[in-house]
Amino acid sequence: MPSLLRLITCGSVDDGKSTLIGRLLNDTEAVPDDRLQGLEDLSLLADGLEAEREQGITIDVAHIFFGTPKRRFILADTPGHEQYTRNMATGASNADLAIVLVDATKGVLTQTRRHLTIASLLGIRSFVLAVNKMDLVGFSQGIFETIRSEFAKIAESLEIEAVTAIPVSALCGDNVAAGSDAAPWYDGPTLLEHLEQVEPEPASSLTSFRMPVQYVIREGTERLYAGTIASGSVQAGQDVVVAPSGKRTRIARIVGRMSDGDQATAGEAVALAFEDQVD
Repeated sequence: MPSLLRLITCGSVDDGKSTLIGRLLNDTEAVPDDRLQGLEDLSLLADGLEAEREQGITIDVAHIFFGTPKRRFILADTPGHEQYTRNMATGASNADLAIVLVDATKGVLTQTRRHLTIASLLGIRSFVLAVNKMDLVGFSQGIFETIRSEFAKIAESLEIEAVTAIPVSALCGDNVAAGSDAAPWYDGPTLLEHLEQVEPEPASSLTSFRMPVQYVIREGTERLYAGTIASGSVQAGQDVVVAPSGKRTRIARIVGRMSDGDQATAGEAVALAFEDQVD
């Protein structure tokens, strides 16, 4: 049986994540023909929520299954909008690899940096930089190299070594599942070729405490941050770092544990109260 790769797409809003996923689904023939009939926007293959179609953004985390003869994929399409960053963290907590999209017309943005940082903190060590919308900049090698260089500096500061940069046009299909004559200067793999053969770097520390916050519970003036522990363990009085702000705080108490005792471990659903309020 082909191996399984768990991955996410992330990046700033409007960088083309949903369109890229629609292109992958279309080009790997993962979508029935009757669903494609009359569909003019490939992004709608990923944006299943009606609210998302009305607003034109991805809100929830959509898990999408597709495959090729070489590998099976479970892809989490995560929100790009800053308001839904916590949903992106939820998707990243179970991924082996992250595809970070950057709009070639805009370059690396604040939300790009934020998503890269969160994915790194959650243990992902293998990344694809997909410089999207290259068709809108004439497949300029200079623009691609500038974005790749800036992204590499951020990755280096996070001690990320495994980054593959690919110039793509999700809308037109260039370098997604098929090569492109529009960028003769690029001689690397297509996105799909890379995903079929990559062996993700192992997480740097599976014993460190990591928990994506899925929702916030307000009890009077107190806030409880709830989620499922992705790795490691936690206990009251422990110091933690909150991403993406980097603020340090201390856990005041743990509620809603599935097991008795002062410590909660990976796989448990918990709500944490901090000594200092965090945003």
